[in-house]
Amino acid sequence: MIRPQRLPQRLAPVLRFGLVLGLVALSATGAAAQKKGKDVPFNDPSLDPYTHGDPEVWKQAGIASMGGFEFGKTDTAAVDDFMATDEIYWLETAHFEIGFALGPYKVPQKQKKQFFDELTRLAEKLPEVDPKAKVLDPWLRLHLYGQRLEDLYTEFQDEIVDLKDAKFPDGKTLWDGQGPYMGEGPYLGQKGKYEVLILPSQASSVAFLTEHFGLTIKRTQRWNVVDRDSITVTIHIQQGFLKDDLALHAHLAFNMAHNLYDGLKHYNYDTPIWLHEGLAHSMERRINPKFNSFDGAEGSVPEMTREDDWKGEVLKIVRSGKQARMASLIRLKGYGDIDLPMHYVTWSMIEFLRQTKPKEFAAFLVALKTRRNSANLPDGSNMDEAHRELFQQHLGMSYLEFDQAWAAWVLADV
Repeated sequence: MIRPQRLPQRLAPVLRFGLVLGLVALSATGAAAQKKGKDVPFNDPSLDPYTHGDPEVWKQAGIASMGGFEFGKTDTAAVDDFMATDEIYWLETAHFEIGFALGPYKVPQKQKKQFFDELTRLAEKLPEVDPKAKVLDPWLRLHLYGQRLEDLYTEFQDEIVDLKDAKFPDGKTLWDGQGPYMGEGPYLGQKGKYEVLILPSQASSVAFLTEHFGLTIKRTQRWNVVDRDSITVTIHIQQGFLKDDLALHAHLAFNMAHNLYDGLKHYNYDTPIWLHEGLAHSMERRINPKFNSFDGAEGSVPEMTREDDWKGEVLKIVRSGKQARMASLIRLKGYGDIDLPMHYVTWSMIEFLRQTKPKEFAAFLVALKTRRNSANLPDGSNMDEAHRELFQQHLGMSYLEFDQAWAAWVLADV
């Protein structure tokens, strides 16, 4: 973004969630030197049984640091001091800064296969990980979420928008107006890494959000930290079924879909709601279709469902001829305007595009984030009309043609 234009402060309206069913990073030596004897805290990297705070192990595992970085409006040390009753473990990966404050997780019998597969991959980077672990300690869960987040980033970058890291600027110099605009920094266009804070209670979440962003939101919240050019999400597990680790993983995917697309080529303006919600459902349900999240307007509760067979629900809607049309979906002004059938439909439409027109869909998503005005500044005006033009240009269909092609795809996939 070219200054002096200011970024939007807020992301999507507060997430109403329903689940059914900087500072230079401290070296390990430096961190340990500041915290000796009885003062060594629970989250000292040297106590990590999988890396032992060894920078060489970090490097091999793709870990940038385990604390000592900027976070929220301050940094990890200040967050630790403010939230003294929460044991927050910190991890910085290639694209994320993560705070994780949950305790151990006993793997249910029915989930052992999925965890075995994930932990086997993790053990390739951290050999002391036991893929057959029956109880995941907080350090292991921290590293697992680091892997999961990087997987989500890769899915979004490679499969959805088809852009490599090398395409984005280094964040050290302003764009000079020459060549294609790719944002302000290396993280899909953001200068700052994407932040994630996972907390054990509603009280902790409200305390953090109030202190850092002046919010008293009781549920999951996405936020744009303008001063540091970083996009963050704060989640607590006293909502829905988030104490189930697979539900938490799915919910994280839902929110990262929003944040990653907002950050693509820099968060300069808002993009259509139907696209965001459908994309979020798509990424979440590919993790696990049994756990579903829903955005809603501030002060309201969205329509939710225990139904996990969304494909069947979409088929019934299409057969009835009562499905929402693209011309109406593009006019949605708030998440509170999305009813349950629209959630089903937006998910299905995104799946249709991801499966049948992946390259064209990627080009459309990128083009929608590339708009500039006559002064060569980011331009989010007249979004409805821009969406229509870019839809036709990159997907090769009018709204009516798209509605017909998507419905035919739904009916054929029985």
